[in-house]
Amino acid sequence: MPNQHIFAPYCLCPLGAHLDHQNGPVTGFALDKGIDISYTPTDDGTVELHSLSFSTVVTFNIRQPIGEKQNDWGDYLRGVAWVMAKSYKLERGVTGTVNGSMPSGGIGSSAALLCAFVGILAQVNDLSLTDQQIIDITSKAERLYIGLSNGILDQSCVTYCKRNHLMFLDTLTGEQRLIPFGGNPDKEVPFKIAVFYSGVTRSLVNTDYNLRVEECRAAAWMLQAYENRRLNRLELANLRQVNESTFEKFGKMMPARFASRARHFYTECERVAEGINAWEEGDIEHFGELMFESCESSILNYECGSAELKTIYMSLRNCDGVYGARFCGSGFIGSCFALIDPEKEGQIHQQVTRDFLVKFPLYRDACRSFLCCSYGGIRFL
Repeated sequence: MPNQHIFAPYCLCPLGAHLDHQNGPVTGFALDKGIDISYTPTDDGTVELHSLSFSTVVTFNIRQPIGEKQNDWGDYLRGVAWVMAKSYKLERGVTGTVNGSMPSGGIGSSAALLCAFVGILAQVNDLSLTDQQIIDITSKAERLYIGLSNGILDQSCVTYCKRNHLMFLDTLTGEQRLIPFGGNPDKEVPFKIAVFYSGVTRSLVNTDYNLRVEECRAAAWMLQAYENRRLNRLELANLRQVNESTFEKFGKMMPARFASRARHFYTECERVAEGINAWEEGDIEHFGELMFESCESSILNYECGSAELKTIYMSLRNCDGVYGARFCGSGFIGSCFALIDPEKEGQIHQQVTRDFLVKFPLYRDACRSFLCCSYGGIRFL
């Protein structure tokens, strides 16, 4: 088989921050930037992948039991192989090169890598997988092997998204829609997506991400207890199981930390619903304002966002030509993004870069900005 290529897009969530791990409703875009893997199948099961972003070369054999994590980027590949080997017979591996077009930092880069590697292993081993099977495999790899208590938003964006459409996903019911802007599938969106990378990169596993998930579960558990409902194990609790009216009744009785997490969940659910209406009506100004409100709640109620990200966000908030902005991903690492008037991209870039480097000059050589468009999902090239 000749050399093959697969492209998996990066992705962003404009509304629905921190909701997917609580079975909430979310929205997303895939980007025209992402991860490209060129590869050649191996008949002996060898996997050997080089990354242009990391010095570590990942090597293992797909036919052998997958060992424990090694705390490098190869854990995402090992995690996929570990999950797939439980259900499928894997005989062929791959050698190749991984090239990411943007620095990782809240843009769904891990989901892009996971989905791409599932697609590769499926292709070289003659497996036919549905989109949902790809999402399930990558989710298990990240939760059960990597140890990150996340939801399925990023994997769904990488798999389902379509250019100039907003993806809506109800992570409880599985309802999924691709919504054209202004109700017209042929209409171009009146914005570009600007991503501002701070230069700060760290693993989500080493942040408070998992702690916030547990705090949300604890908040749901408390509210169920206040209602005198029968309690399941804490790890099975989530805020989608509790009506907002219950929070309005008992929220003041909760410790402030847990009440704040619940408050973010319920108000963010409302912003998702309102944002979908604005998108369908072609009202980018209102959609953007909801993004600002989402980020404010992430800061105040969810208590995420480093000093670097908050600086970028506040600069974007004060820029002419920015419709809306918020942290990328979980808000614990890397980047912010904004929906912007493309005619004002230059002045926005200059202002944000200037404001950021005044406070953080040490990142002068690392911070960068990228102008993106919405895109479709994973595909072989």
